[in-house]
Amino acid sequence: MTEPAACSEAPATIDGIATLTVHGAKSMNIIGSAEIRALTDALARLRAEPGLRVLVLRGQGDKAFIGGADIAEMAVLEPATAEAFITRLKNLCDAVRDFPVPVIARLSGWCLGGGLEVAMACDLRIASSDSRYGMPEVRVGIPSVIHAALMPRLIGPAAATWMLLTGDTIDAAAALGHGLVHRVVEPAELDAEVHRTALQLAGLGPQVVRQQKALLRDWERLPLAEAVDRSVAEFGRAFSTGEPQDYMNRFLNRKR
Repeated sequence: MTEPAACSEAPATIDGIATLTVHGAKSMNIIGSAEIRALTDALARLRAEPGLRVLVLRGQGDKAFIGGADIAEMAVLEPATAEAFITRLKNLCDAVRDFPVPVIARLSGWCLGGGLEVAMACDLRIASSDSRYGMPEVRVGIPSVIHAALMPRLIGPAAATWMLLTGDTIDAAAALGHGLVHRVVEPAELDAEVHRTALQLAGLGPQVVRQQKALLRDWERLPLAEAVDRSVAEFGRAFSTGEPQDYMNRFLNRKR
């Protein structure tokens, strides 16, 4: 795996895996418009990496993945500039969610507000046992919006309603119980677990993983019957890549 790179840079790919590090402000890794633009640009560049199979998204250090959006910047917004600001954050979350290969969020420390929205836009979330999660926007006079809309389908309406209306934070154990994160490990094991998962994904056929991610997004947007029909076509298309023939013959040869 690559060493963490600045959010304004497109890191090199090693073993099909790249790591993009969020460099926000202060120890809580707060992001404002500059960081949001830099991350969105870096993701656009990484999309063009032909050998990329997995992207790991992490915060600098271990105190926070992203501690939220910059309140100092938001405090002086007016309706028009507020919409422009939140649209930039929406575009970042969309860039993560629609990234063509799996995105793993490495979650250590705090993950709040806009940071949790970015994390929820990732495909897999692997967390440290010391991590904490919350949507505290209501406590500073604004609603949780954009990709906070993912929360009810991820953790259920009851838990989502509580978190969004109260602004309460939850610990890693609760996040795992709710289904907000996929795995929780001790802090010393976090990097190894992220790398192990990234290598597992990178070892699969690159085309089929891209297909499966695209289908997952389609299934969220499409009516059931249309989603099923779309998957039939993708199944046929898989055989044009050569990957099914290759991987199935490997399996058969191992049995022999």
